[in-house]
Amino acid sequence: MKYTEVKWLSVESHAGYTFYMSKIRVAVLRGGPSSEYEVSLKTGDSVLKNLSPEKYLAQDILIDKTGVWHVRGIPVEPHGVIRQSDVVVNALHGEWGEDGKVQQLLETFGMPYTGSRPLSSALGMHKLRTKQLVASHGVRTPRHSMLNVSDGLERRMVEIFRSFPQPSVIKPVNKGSSVGVTIARDWKSFRSGVSKAFNYSPDILIEEYIRGREATVGVVDKFRGEEFYTLLPIEIVPARDNDFYDYDAKYLSNETGYSIPGNFSAAEKEELMRLAQLVHRTLGLRHYSRSDFIVSPRGIYFLEVNTLPGLMDHSLIPKSMEAVGSSLPELLDHIIVLAMQGH
Repeated sequence: MKYTEVKWLSVESHAGYTFYMSKIRVAVLRGGPSSEYEVSLKTGDSVLKNLSPEKYLAQDILIDKTGVWHVRGIPVEPHGVIRQSDVVVNALHGEWGEDGKVQQLLETFGMPYTGSRPLSSALGMHKLRTKQLVASHGVRTPRHSMLNVSDGLERRMVEIFRSFPQPSVIKPVNKGSSVGVTIARDWKSFRSGVSKAFNYSPDILIEEYIRGREATVGVVDKFRGEEFYTLLPIEIVPARDNDFYDYDAKYLSNETGYSIPGNFSAAEKEELMRLAQLVHRTLGLRHYSRSDFIVSPRGIYFLEVNTLPGLMDHSLIPKSMEAVGSSLPELLDHIIVLAMQGH
């Protein structure tokens, strides 16, 4: 197997003898031709900072917005970089990095990598397919309709607007980080939201807006003796001037509040954790994931899943790991081992 081809480094002892130790060569992919390019740069930077130099030889691989790979500012061919690595940490977000495309590329090279496999990644990235699949397993989701560019677009928009109690949520079907999302409260904002979402995708999803508290729950494979270790629910409390946990609230605002574990009842916490694990298993996700929910008086509604959640120090998965007495470096060690063992 490729990942056993390790680079040997000499370490001289005080007694004059030379000992040898191996380090795992880790390629960290970040950037990419995605609307979440900037977020991926930050996740990749965090990964690089949290990989122990005593265990790893880390290589920063920047993929620019046109898809060209770079090492230390020099354009390189993907296969050349991959052959010099033992394992890839996929720190990409959004399209191409999270929808199965880069996963397919890595598999053609026989390269172990962190995160879900191509089909599961593609399913998790497509919000409608995810909803349909988890709903078939009894997971409650908001009412929703698809809208795409067609000759009858205006008529279809009117039909959908009239069929939903307002407000409604409009989002591109295959973007993350709340990119292109609008909460529409009337016809004017509905039309504007549809136009905005179409800037990011030819297919958009329109959902019933569920009033309640926002929650997110992470799942880690084969951790602490459990097949699917479920992390504690986090309650997300956006600033008062934010309708929801949007891009600015996630990455730019210092006013977003987090509660770990959230201020939920024991029954709600248990159900959130059960649902997050069910989503992870149903989609066949691998290594780690994070699912988002709304806890409302009508019950718990699943919103979407993140197959490659952010790994910045202030991101939600690292916060969840800290809440159970772990850390981001331990998580990285764990998923790298899983990838190299073929799990």
